[in-house]
Amino acid sequence: MSNTQPNNLVAFGSGTAGARFRTGVLILGTVTCCLRLCGCGQGTPYSNEPLVPSDIGSVYVRMFENQSFWRDIEYDLTEALAKRIEAQTPYKVVSSRDRADSVIDGQILSVDQSILSVERQRGTALEKEVQLRAVVNWKNLRTGELLIENQSVTASGGYSPLQDQGFEYASRLAANNLAERIVELMEKDW
Repeated sequence: MSNTQPNNLVAFGSGTAGARFRTGVLILGTVTCCLRLCGCGQGTPYSNEPLVPSDIGSVYVRMFENQSFWRDIEYDLTEALAKRIEAQTPYKVVSSRDRADSVIDGQILSVDQSILSVERQRGTALEKEVQLRAVVNWKNLRTGELLIENQSVTASGGYSPLQDQGFEYASRLAANNLAERIVELMEKDW
């Protein structure tokens, strides 16, 4: 008897059958790796849980305090925030703190203007920008838990005097953008 293999048997891992087996293992490993990276494996960061706390059904939006020199921006921000909460979350905005599950409030810390572009010959502003900076708090009234605590948020809105747009236009735009950022803060971290 010799130690050589018969011609009709192919050694594991060699020849055509071995190449097919190695290719199959490589493909299977690649597919498994891709599925895990796409979130189909164990320990995936994806979930079908809601992005917002589910134990809250209603929000009372308290008027923001305005610490800046500019007046009436607090009205624009509070109104924009109430509309965004209604449109983008499952929460109902209520007009009374006594009927609310949670309360959201804050302070407008600063309102600043800056020039974005200037006409070269006359030096007049072509584009300007209004920046709002605020601090936000959101409290669960049932548990007393602070869901958002003194979170700083900024947003801006641009305008062009050449297009008959003024500070009021840009401040409303900035307030709406700030309200959108605040609603994003209301979502759970994932």
